[in-house]
Amino acid sequence: MIASLSGTLSSKTPQEAVISVQGVGYQVFIALSTYFTLPDINSAVQIYVSTHIRNDTIQLFGFGTTEEKQAFSLLTTITGVGPKLALSALSTLSVPALCAAIESGDVEILGSIPGVGKKSASRMVLELKDKTNRIIFSEGQQPSTAPNEPINFLQEEASSALINLGYRAPEVKKAINLAMTKLDDTYALEDLIRTTLKELAKG
Repeated sequence: MIASLSGTLSSKTPQEAVISVQGVGYQVFIALSTYFTLPDINSAVQIYVSTHIRNDTIQLFGFGTTEEKQAFSLLTTITGVGPKLALSALSTLSVPALCAAIESGDVEILGSIPGVGKKSASRMVLELKDKTNRIIFSEGQQPSTAPNEPINFLQEEASSALINLGYRAPEVKKAINLAMTKLDDTYALEDLIRTTLKELAKG
């Protein structure tokens, strides 16, 4: 199984990255949190990988930190939670916030994850409440941001990412507009997405 990849970042979107290793391009599905840690295109990159084989199809899921990979592995042990839904959880909540919600039994926060209803949120709490301590956090693991990108581009990127997570376009547009009123002029893509997700969670 592939545990990590080190090579050149050929392309990236909030949903996936392509990493070139000795002439071979590997498609790696990622969460938004991982997207924020990726360097510029054509730069050297190392990413942690979880390999999944299903119906003779091999899929790679990548993570910028070991904490994300550990959380992903825990989430996919839950009945009915597949890799894509686990990535959705990591895109919506940081690993510390996810663990805190599970440990406190906060079904409302967990239910804000696209694709996770109250029933699945309750199952997360039930099956993982005593397992989150398996995640070993390292110091200094903070996602990188790009505060100097054009504002309109950031709004388009945020909208695309959230729609791909399962939110409807009209809801996203309204939430982004509300988020914009709470951000200063130097906000980064991560700030916009996180703030918009909070607005979406309010319903």
